This record gives sequence, structure tokens and C-alpha cells, in this order.
Amino acid sequence: MAVLGERFGARVDEVAAAQSLRMLMVVLVIPSLFVLLELRGADAFSTGTTVIRWSALVPLLAATAVARFALQRMRVPNAFVLGALAVAIPLSVSEVYLSAMPRWLLNGAQLLLGSALGARFNHNFLRRAPRFVAAVAVSVIVAIGLSALFALALAWITGIHAAMLVLATAPGGIAEMAVTAKVLELGVPLVTSFHVTRVILLLTCTAPLFSWLRKRRSC
Repeated sequence: MAVLGERFGARVDEVAAAQSLRMLMVVLVIPSLFVLLELRGADAFSTGTTVIRWSALVPLLAATAVARFALQRMRVPNAFVLGALAVAIPLSVSEVYLSAMPRWLLNGAQLLLGSALGARFNHNFLRRAPRFVAAVAVSVIVAIGLSALFALALAWITGIHAAMLVLATAPGGIAEMAVTAKVLELGVPLVTSFHVTRVILLLTCTAPLFSWLRKRRSC
């Protein structure tokens, strides 16, 4: 969202702040409620492989880089994320587990992502922050409530565990919700697939929708 905001001339610091606050609130609220309500599952998750094989990991990273360059030439937003998903998802679905990802590499990626978002803030944002943060907080609470209602309706229709679907439809990040699902044993593959689908739809549909709305507004 910060990348898209930058592309369309939005206040990137506000976009980054809103998205960061959204993830923070979801991570604090939903897992805490689950613990208080003692909502747990019995679907323990185990990764396809825990062995790091550099002979397989390096070609995997190279393939994701090629996919990223291809998507970037097509002007697809966040080509790094979508390119990696385009390569890794078919392999995982086919149960081709080339290598586990080194923990230090994952932590380093999270560190760089956080640094990149934090570097987008400026002094002027602090003067606008209180009202803006309050508005974002209200919108996040509403989003959590609506997603929970949708999850309950979906659980009633499908018979899937309601707590699992609450995590799957919550407006949080992929990593945060997947980790929560793993700790509570609530269907990590299902939760992850929901959030991956959400991210793909947001990244591919937000820009065209925004462009269409801006054209209608200017008419």
C-alpha cells in the first residue's frame, strides 16, 4: 500500500502509518481475545521441510527474482512479493519442498521492511497524527468487527471452525495471522491461503480501482 501510495502521489507517511497501526491493532486484539476465550484448535502445523539446502535455495531465490523482473516489466505493483508468490505457491501446492528458509534471512527481511516503512515518516506527520491515528483506529475496529461477522456467516455456511475463519478473514498481515494460527493450532494452510489471496487481490485491483474512481471524480 505504501508503494501504491507513492505511485499515485498520496501522503506515504500516512499510508505507512495506517497500515502499521492496522497490523498492530489486529495482532494485539484478535490473539488476545482468542486466549481469553480459550479458543484453540487441534490442527498442529508442520512445515514441508526444516532442512536448509543452499543448493536448492539459491535457484529458488533466483527463480523468484526472474518472476519479479517479469512482473515489474508489466508494471505490476509490488513485483517482489507477487513474483515470489508466483514461484513458491505452485511448488508448495505440488509438495515440492526445495529448502527451508533460514531464520536469519526472514528476520532480516522483516527488519528491512520495517526500516523502509519507518523512513517514510516526517516531522509534519506528527502534527497531524492524533486525529489521523484516531480515525484509523476506528476504521480498524470496524474492519475487525465486519470481518468477524463475515467469518461467522461463512462458518455457518461451510461448517469450518469459526475461530479458524476469524483468523483467515481478519484484516491483518500474512505473517502475523499465520503465526497466530500456528500457535493456536487453527489451520495454518487455510489461514495463509486466505491472506495470500487477499494480498494478491489488493495489489492487483487497488490501483485500477483507484484510477477509475479518480477519473470519475474529475469528470
